[in-house]
Amino acid sequence: MSTAARAKKTARVIGRVVIALVAVVTLAFSGYFWTALRLVKQNTNTTQILQVLEDIPNSPPVEDGAMDVLLVGSDSRTDAQGRPLPADVLRKLRTEGTDTVNTDTIIVMRVPRNGGKVSAISIPRDTYVPIAGYREDKINSAYGAVKYLTAERLQAEGVSDQQERERRSDEAGRKALVQAVQDLTGMRVDHYAEINLYGFYLLTEVIGGVQVCLKAGTSDPNSGANFRAGPQTISGGDALSFVRQRNMPGGDLGRIARQQVFMSQAMKQLLSAGTFTDPAKMSGLLDAVSKSVVVDQNLDLATLAAQAQGLASGNVEFATIPVTSIDGRNERGQSIVTVDREAVKAWVAQLIGETPKPVPSSTTPSTPARFGPEKLLSLDGAHAAAARQDVPCVD
Repeated sequence: MSTAARAKKTARVIGRVVIALVAVVTLAFSGYFWTALRLVKQNTNTTQILQVLEDIPNSPPVEDGAMDVLLVGSDSRTDAQGRPLPADVLRKLRTEGTDTVNTDTIIVMRVPRNGGKVSAISIPRDTYVPIAGYREDKINSAYGAVKYLTAERLQAEGVSDQQERERRSDEAGRKALVQAVQDLTGMRVDHYAEINLYGFYLLTEVIGGVQVCLKAGTSDPNSGANFRAGPQTISGGDALSFVRQRNMPGGDLGRIARQQVFMSQAMKQLLSAGTFTDPAKMSGLLDAVSKSVVVDQNLDLATLAAQAQGLASGNVEFATIPVTSIDGRNERGQSIVTVDREAVKAWVAQLIGETPKPVPSSTTPSTPARFGPEKLLSLDGAHAAAARQDVPCVD
């Protein structure tokens, strides 16, 4: 055999070995990932909300060409099992001064079944809408107000078990929120996922913080926000303050821009910090999930994990519904965000590719924004560190 032939054969052998090693590593990682995902699923609390939603009047069609997941960030003072959070935990969350339940983050993630572009549609928390079983009010009060009224009714009816009242009143609150979202957007909510403040706090601690960037220094004594200008890494109570700060340019819309950037950066960090292969981090993640995450009983976590990777890569288009005013006042003197509900439906229909109605000129539309790098993040540390340097600066 000639020298050239031997070299060629050696190259083929080396090539096969390399391919085999890559395959083995990939399969090993995939196996570990799916094992980790199974553990997460076992630790995730579920809600029967989908059964409750079946009787919502005037719901949009079930099959509209996409899977629509309502993502909710709740400031509940209980954990996911309905147990009150200890006073020291509430101090860490900087929420010990109030006992109401509000949904500070409301996002509909739309995943087309044909593999098209994923959209994440944000709804300002102060959006003024009719709430079934209550009154016209801020959309973030739908969950808490209906939950409270339902709990009072159940107690009056003789339901003495506190956890049972919590469970049933939570379902009523979630139903009211979903109905408000459907009525406003014209979208059918197929799945529901909720995380409370405690889980948010724990998650940022587990992944070692989230890198953000501010255009200017800012502070807010109400939320505890106190940040300098430029890039910085935040976690725990500071991370909560970052996404909940009130006195900022653009009000609710400015806060949503922060939340969108923060979500993108947090998913990058979660998927690149070796969370699924580090036993200590994985334990912390499972603890956070068990205490704070609630999903509907039919939500496929594998699908949600795939969308999280898309979120981390910038392969999700963020958008915020159009509003008519960010500094309106209701009859009770509260600051609200006003919308033209028909214009919102038309805007959503256009965004998701349905035939839109004309949007009135009085409406101030929001332009969809993209965050993050163009390509999917690698799960290895070197690529992730490089990607994290590209952090959009916000107000």
